[in-house]
Amino acid sequence: MNISDIPFGITDWSMIERSEHAGERGLAYWRTQVFGALRVRMVEYSAGYLADHWCHKGHILLCLEGELHTELEDGRRFVMTAGMSYQVADQAEAHRSSTATGARLFIVD
Repeated sequence: MNISDIPFGITDWSMIERSEHAGERGLAYWRTQVFGALRVRMVEYSAGYLADHWCHKGHILLCLEGELHTELEDGRRFVMTAGMSYQVADQAEAHRSSTATGARLFIVD
């Protein structure tokens, strides 16, 4: 990753408009900032959320609150709690997220 042409800045996430994205079950709420080629998001998943697709996009994801279940298309499963993160490259391993209790995440992609 080459981060360039982004001046120093501060983001007050509470001031960023929230967008709603329906999953197969539940809702995801995104607060999104774009800095050049980087998309940075604060994401909240409702209790019972299940993504409606297999994602092929690369991410660096940090779980801030709750419990996130990540399933890879090959069947592997991972559980993340607050303070845990994962990273995956574009087109590397398809994945999808779910949560029984809800989760809040910080994602860079």
